[in-house]
Amino acid sequence: MIELEGELCAVLEFQHFKMGRGGSYVRTRLRNLKTGRILEKTFRGGDKVDEAVLERRPMQYLYREGDSLLLMDNETYEQHSVPAAMLGSSVGFLKESATVTVLLHRENPIGVEMPNFVELVVTSTEPGVRGDTVSGATKKAVLETGGTVLVPLFIEEGEKLRIDTRTESYVERVR
Repeated sequence: MIELEGELCAVLEFQHFKMGRGGSYVRTRLRNLKTGRILEKTFRGGDKVDEAVLERRPMQYLYREGDSLLLMDNETYEQHSVPAAMLGSSVGFLKESATVTVLLHRENPIGVEMPNFVELVVTSTEPGVRGDTVSGATKKAVLETGGTVLVPLFIEEGEKLRIDTRTESYVERVR
């Protein structure tokens, strides 16, 4: 992460070039985190770039309010409202009072990271049909948070499952 012209940018790619007699330069692809726009910029050997100071803080998810999530800092008890879009599709696995990691830049939230694994209870699923197990068949299950995940046919309502939030997939049953 760097600060370029007052805007926070993430470095997506970079290539370093050294000319025979000339100076070196670095070609980069950057994503502006505010607008989402991708830009290409070339820096010469003597150019100075400000590295962005980022802080990761654990925060507790309190509740959802429209299209935003209300989070509480575990140390200062301050409450921050962040757009649910920061979590993407993994917001369907977020349970009240869960701890998430918030990425802060100048005390403003710029990203939210879910824990890698969460344990959730199945609230509804279709019954598994015998004879459908030839090739590891799956069915949809609705979890207590409202999210859906594909599970094996033997999973029933009321069972607790471990879900990988990075791949949004079923890992195992929790006993």
